[in-house]
Amino acid sequence: MTENKNILVIGLGSMGYGIAKSLMRSGYKVYGQDKNIDQQQKFIQDGGLEGEVLYDQLEAVIIVVLNEQQTREIIFGEYGIANKLQNDTLIMVCTTVSPDFAKEMDNKCVEKGLLYLDAPISGGSKKSLEGKLSYMISGSQKAQQKAKPLLVATSEKVFEFGTSVGAGSAMKSVNQMLAGIHISAMAEAITFGITQGIEPKKFLEVISECAGTSWMLENRAPHIIDDDYAPKSSINIWPKDLGIVLDIAKKSNFSAPLTATAMQQFVAAAGSGLGHEDDAAVAKIYARNAGIKLTKN
Repeated sequence: MTENKNILVIGLGSMGYGIAKSLMRSGYKVYGQDKNIDQQQKFIQDGGLEGEVLYDQLEAVIIVVLNEQQTREIIFGEYGIANKLQNDTLIMVCTTVSPDFAKEMDNKCVEKGLLYLDAPISGGSKKSLEGKLSYMISGSQKAQQKAKPLLVATSEKVFEFGTSVGAGSAMKSVNQMLAGIHISAMAEAITFGITQGIEPKKFLEVISECAGTSWMLENRAPHIIDDDYAPKSSINIWPKDLGIVLDIAKKSNFSAPLTATAMQQFVAAAGSGLGHEDDAAVAKIYARNAGIKLTKN
């Protein structure tokens, strides 16, 4: 337990909400902010702090938003937090960003006397709520030390990548490359199976016990089988995340054809109005092109 430690979590989506709840279970007093006012009110009803944020009394700010633009605005925008925080306040960024962006934010935070931790996450909404996320962290020893209790409260595994900020985000880009490819591959395989007369339930039963399985396949295929596309992780995340991967690859003169192909499928899904559905809905693009239905419903 911790005594009177105030934390602000910005971004109360599926991951940020779980982080905030896990911190409260560990005894932290947590403010929550989100563009969705209903989500913010729900958090207050669940025990989050109500009222104006006392920025000068914060131990840390944890940012779990969609992209770099939102992250930059939150920290250094016109109403950004950087000018409101006390020296040595921790800013822990869990957003998926590029290594170069993380380095830029760190340099600016150092100028302001703030501690920046590059702390991308993986694990999904269920593990977030259980306090069992995986973190890939990089940052100064001081930032890592200050973040340690927060990481303990919200994670199952913490992978450390040293004091060079951006290394954690580089590792996250590798994870997102594989995750995006695996989701797209699952969608292609399950719809291909349907064209061959294989029911989606049978597909999952067999493939989950065979060499062709993956964590993403076992996690996302049930969404298709249940015809449930309520977003655990939305389609819109992937053009952004795979875009980051491809930008890094381009700067490194690295060819990433599988990533580019997966990216095209998510872009097509977003362009077809599926952006706010669960990312398993990318299978609808394959089904549409094949002229088949994913379920009998």
